[in-house]
Amino acid sequence: MEIRVLQYFLMVAREQNITKAAKQLHLTQPTLSRQLMQLEEELNTPLFIRGKRKIELTEAGMILRRRAEEIVTLIDKTQQEVMQNEDMVGQVVIGTGVFDASQNFLSDVIMQFQNLYPEVHFDIYTGNADLIKERLDHGLVDIGILLEPVDVEKYNYIRLPKKEQWGIIVSQDHPLARKTQIEAADLKDAKLFSTNRSLVKNELMNWLGNSIDDSNFPISYNFISNIIPLILKNKGVAITVEGAFHAYNTQNLVFIPLYPAIKTGCVIAWKKHQTLTKVVKELIHFMDQVK
Repeated sequence: MEIRVLQYFLMVAREQNITKAAKQLHLTQPTLSRQLMQLEEELNTPLFIRGKRKIELTEAGMILRRRAEEIVTLIDKTQQEVMQNEDMVGQVVIGTGVFDASQNFLSDVIMQFQNLYPEVHFDIYTGNADLIKERLDHGLVDIGILLEPVDVEKYNYIRLPKKEQWGIIVSQDHPLARKTQIEAADLKDAKLFSTNRSLVKNELMNWLGNSIDDSNFPISYNFISNIIPLILKNKGVAITVEGAFHAYNTQNLVFIPLYPAIKTGCVIAWKKHQTLTKVVKELIHFMDQVK
């Protein structure tokens, strides 16, 4: 399987049309069609559902698209690292979640670091800690800023001093919106939206106690933005950190802290036993100094 053919496949998947993809790739349509058929023969499975006006991916095609995007990204990143000389030039990929300790710290770091090294570029990937760890493991992210609890056994890390306060987000007209703090008993009859990270959910379940079980959690989320419309319609209560509320704040939402309080730290992490570029090494050192 050639990288060039994977790039052809990705272009067709994006355009959903072989003619348009061929123009983007500066190929003839028959040439592109032949390459795609050879790829399907090599994998011994159909990758496309060919319609009259557009083509769609089969289930196998969707799997290949996800992996092909990772492969092409990793190859591009590897080429940049190999070609990078001793000057402070290049790109750093940082994975981060949506919370204060990350967002404010990271924006300050990027501005200060680029003032020192203007030829360093940043690519920011947003995801929860599990997604960022996966990309760290695959070499797609250089540095991750992870919200705890998180297993950092495979990583070197620096702990940031700021803690994140856990609480709930509700609409302004929700009955709980009048409270200044939330206890477990207040949530006994509520429909709760929580992160899909198992380590975090276990901690929340311990805090909530025996009066609440999985039936109280009809929806889990990766990004809080996905369930804000449900919160605004009073379809449930989101349990999250205050920093996520600040990132998506609207006049119609309220954040109320949990009591007894739950506070979470976060870490800057990078994979152990890997060769870091000069830029990444310097950035980690810089982060450690300004944290």
